[in-house]
Amino acid sequence: MSDIDLQEEQEPLKETYEADPEAAKATLTATGSEHGDVRSCSVDIGRAVYEAELHEGAGGPGAGACSGDLLLGALAACTQLTAQAVAENFGVDADVAVEVSGDLDLRGTMGVDREAPVGFEDIRVDVSVDGELDEATRASLEEVTERYCVVFQTLSDPPEIETAWSFE
Repeated sequence: MSDIDLQEEQEPLKETYEADPEAAKATLTATGSEHGDVRSCSVDIGRAVYEAELHEGAGGPGAGACSGDLLLGALAACTQLTAQAVAENFGVDADVAVEVSGDLDLRGTMGVDREAPVGFEDIRVDVSVDGELDEATRASLEEVTERYCVVFQTLSDPPEIETAWSFE
């Protein structure tokens, strides 16, 4: 258990969101821009800048994270943080570790085979919980984590994506 009382930290936020649902609305933004050569870019999320590059199987150098790595990383981070928060709110002393992996057929993104999918075909989330938990708590931890993990829910039930292009 941490020294931080998460329920105490979250309670005033929950009260605010209950009283004013508009206060709970947030827009997150990420901006990509060229970085180095055509095989890499910078992704600015406003609080940090991440470097990304094409996967080595698509001609990238293979030294940094590709966009697929970042997507899987977002799912791992969200699952990890959500599970930790849920365990804390349950009053459970448990160590959580998450590993996410996904399968790609690079023929799709490289345009080699138009029938090959572009994107992940399968994604696996392996969550390891070390702690004394009874069966009911284990089931609840899994259910509540998956229910409230933003990235998991977004990938499970994807929103519509609107694109806008401008040419100058």
